[in-house]
Amino acid sequence: MHTPSDIILQKNPPTLADADFESSALEGAKQYKKELKKWQQKIVEAQQAYYHQNRRAVIVLQGWDASGKGGAIRRLTEKLDPRGFAVHPIGAPTAEELKQHYLHRFQMRLPASGKIAIFDRSWYGRVLVERVEGFTSTPEWQRAYQEINEFERTLMDDGVRIVKLFLHITPEEQLKRFDERLNNPSKQWKLTSDDIRNRAKWDDYVEATNDLFRYTSTEAAPWQLIAANRKWFTRIAVLKHVYHVLAEGVDLMPPALDKQLIKDAEKKLGLVYND
Repeated sequence: MHTPSDIILQKNPPTLADADFESSALEGAKQYKKELKKWQQKIVEAQQAYYHQNRRAVIVLQGWDASGKGGAIRRLTEKLDPRGFAVHPIGAPTAEELKQHYLHRFQMRLPASGKIAIFDRSWYGRVLVERVEGFTSTPEWQRAYQEINEFERTLMDDGVRIVKLFLHITPEEQLKRFDERLNNPSKQWKLTSDDIRNRAKWDDYVEATNDLFRYTSTEAAPWQLIAANRKWFTRIAVLKHVYHVLAEGVDLMPPALDKQLIKDAEKKLGLVYND
């Protein structure tokens, strides 16, 4: 009989104060490009393994407004086969979604066999923006920690690998990026009134985020905190962590070619298979 895994919280979960902004840097563009190429190829290998082995994965990115989630996702998916993943940018729920349990809209976006689902923000909005902005009642967001842990445990018990990352930037860096968006026509669409409103409650979000780590960073699905003031470092750190979590305990070697396929290729196409 299959026994569901226990929900065990990390003994020492991260806090935002743990972010090391001083050492989070790369030597320059040459190193960045080298590391990007290396880790993107490794992510491709992991995707192929998940496809061939009918595995599923869910990647969750949370973080401050302008913390670089979109840029990290672009580098994460740039070399992947588009048929094997889906990116879900999560905003406010629709009127129809509000009629359902808050987890319903995420359950509808879970990956099929052999696929990877990437969430740009996620169900954790319940204990972040919905909590801080008063979009849900205190009893509702307080019980959400257990609901989320059980939701993720259900996924993992069903074989889904979960990767959770939080991109942390300083208030000064966020203001710098807001200024860039405001004054760059190609980026102005990224700055919203919600971003400005949320910044006014920075301390409340710090408290909510640390609670998120405390109550939902489990041994089976821990949070990875990334100091994200430097974009190049952030992108490489995301790629490396995603790869390591996806690869743990997974055979990444390509499957052996079907013998009949080899025979057909040699006989009908005149090709020679070099083993």
